[in-house]
Amino acid sequence: MLLSLNKVSLAFGHHPLLTEVDFQIDKGERVCLVGRNGTGKSSMFRVITGLYETDEGEVWQQSNLRISYLEQEVPDDDTANIYDIVASGLGNLGELLSNYHHVLHDLNIDDKESLQVISDLQHKIELQDGWNSEQKIDSILSKLNLPSEKLLKNCSGGIRRRVMLARALVSDPEVLLLDEPTNHMDISAIKWLEEFLIAFNGALIFITHDRTFVRNVATRIIELDRGMLTSFLGNYETYLNKKAELLEIEQRAAAKFDKKLAQEEAWVRKGIKARRTRNEGRVRALQRLRSEHRERIAVQGRVELELNRSELAGKLVADMHHVDFSYGEHKILDNLSLRILRGDRIGIIGPNGSGKSTLLKIILGELKPDSGKVVIGTKLDKAYFDQHRDILDPEKSVRDNLSDNSDFIEVKGRSRHVIGYLRSFLFPVERVDSPVKSLSGGERNRLLLAKLFTQPANLLIMDEPTNDLDVDTLELLEDLLTEFDGTLLLVSHDRTFLDNIVTSTLVFEADGTIGEYVGGYDDWLRQRRTIPKGALEPKKSESLANEQGRSQENSLVDSAIANKQSTKKRKLSFKEKTELENLPNLIERLEGEKENIEIQSADPEFYQQDKEIFTSVLKRLEDIGPELEQAYQRWEELSKLG
Repeated sequence: MLLSLNKVSLAFGHHPLLTEVDFQIDKGERVCLVGRNGTGKSSMFRVITGLYETDEGEVWQQSNLRISYLEQEVPDDDTANIYDIVASGLGNLGELLSNYHHVLHDLNIDDKESLQVISDLQHKIELQDGWNSEQKIDSILSKLNLPSEKLLKNCSGGIRRRVMLARALVSDPEVLLLDEPTNHMDISAIKWLEEFLIAFNGALIFITHDRTFVRNVATRIIELDRGMLTSFLGNYETYLNKKAELLEIEQRAAAKFDKKLAQEEAWVRKGIKARRTRNEGRVRALQRLRSEHRERIAVQGRVELELNRSELAGKLVADMHHVDFSYGEHKILDNLSLRILRGDRIGIIGPNGSGKSTLLKIILGELKPDSGKVVIGTKLDKAYFDQHRDILDPEKSVRDNLSDNSDFIEVKGRSRHVIGYLRSFLFPVERVDSPVKSLSGGERNRLLLAKLFTQPANLLIMDEPTNDLDVDTLELLEDLLTEFDGTLLLVSHDRTFLDNIVTSTLVFEADGTIGEYVGGYDDWLRQRRTIPKGALEPKKSESLANEQGRSQENSLVDSAIANKQSTKKRKLSFKEKTELENLPNLIERLEGEKENIEIQSADPEFYQQDKEIFTSVLKRLEDIGPELEQAYQRWEELSKLG
């Protein structure tokens, strides 16, 4: 055991966050802490690290335990560069290494004072055996693709997040606490982080709304709900099933309690007979019931989402023909042709900085392309969810951001009081007049959704809407967007969110190329995997034809005709037909086997077996990948012939 909480309680005012919480973690565990926004998850992290004093209970940890904590909010810093921030994770040694880095960077070999400073720093670093730590800094900067000399204030949200993650990792912690580590990260960075954490030797406790991340990383899930901490062994699906069972039991118990309370209240109202001496015990029991009812903390409400639809748009939303766009030498779009029709739900995937937001602005007509043509459809009522929350005024109150000094707001053609409307987005009355700058990330996103849904819209543009939202609100938002009969353009790094909502996906590939795929994130992976090796490379015959003066267009036409003719030359044999019929079952069996092994290998007890057993199972997992890829390719080849 590395650390434990024993009967720990913490409250802010009359609001209990932790109530006699017990928790412990061992080396090798990867524990996901889940719970609604505002339940106290970040506060529990601060208790573990000693940033918060507990009201009651004990926090125990091994002596000299190294704990690193990545907080949800990334601090602003106007002066430090990335190297300085990462090195600061090593304390005093990090400060020495940072000073050494700066002096060495600006060294003038003819300046004796600089040489003496370098010599003194080298000596101090050697006394602390610090050169290995310098290599760790350089290694982590390289793995996370971070420019060491860039000032933090000039970095995007995604890069700042990676900088703070590097700072948390550089001390080689034994316990790593990560609060929403995937916020503002692109999918490739999230996948790297997953692989890193699965291989991490220490203990991990993390908070995230990314359900795919939880499924891939967690070996145990703990839930903080109304001050109580409950542990669920197993994967995310096991947690969901067990949680549903517990809520059902709780609701039945509450209904039984409420029924008894109502009966006792009816009895006591019958009159003076209830106050006779022989009934005083029953009266005292009723008083206890009333007290218990007051103290019972109700399950937190769910956000009520309603979309203010407008009239139908025209069938065409946007039509793009051979569009090019660049920022200087950086090519964003290269010869993009794309048609968006009413009712399309399109996901947009790409690395940070690839141009996803730029593509949205070009589709909406806010940016003009360098070349090509963009036709915008008619009768479009647009609602835009901006990941930077620029439409919120941080100095104004929650109420004024929504209603602009009015007590009423129009939603779906009817007037609603602004406080009642905000309560449906889980804003208590006392928060309505708070300035937006005092809100948490999750509260700001809820306010942005509340503002968005007051606008009549048949075209929704959502740029990273899932950041800081809890899972319950995410699932409600999914339901709403699935039922939305307008057009949706969605930029997101949340893989489960994409899979559950979109019907097609645009993917930023190399050098401004946009790939278009049917379905969501998993569908894109599957389709990408079945592309034969070298299919995107020009054929030698085409290259020779170009050298002889034939145009690329004619060459492609000739190639297409040749392919069509070669396909017609033969049909599937009986053996190939049988193989084609059996391939879906084979693929399903292999994917099932792969999923089962991945679940097994996520359990710490899996590695308690004989080494030969778990090594052979992991070897089988490595072999399944190529087998699946081969099966998909064969299925595609035979499908074309058939």
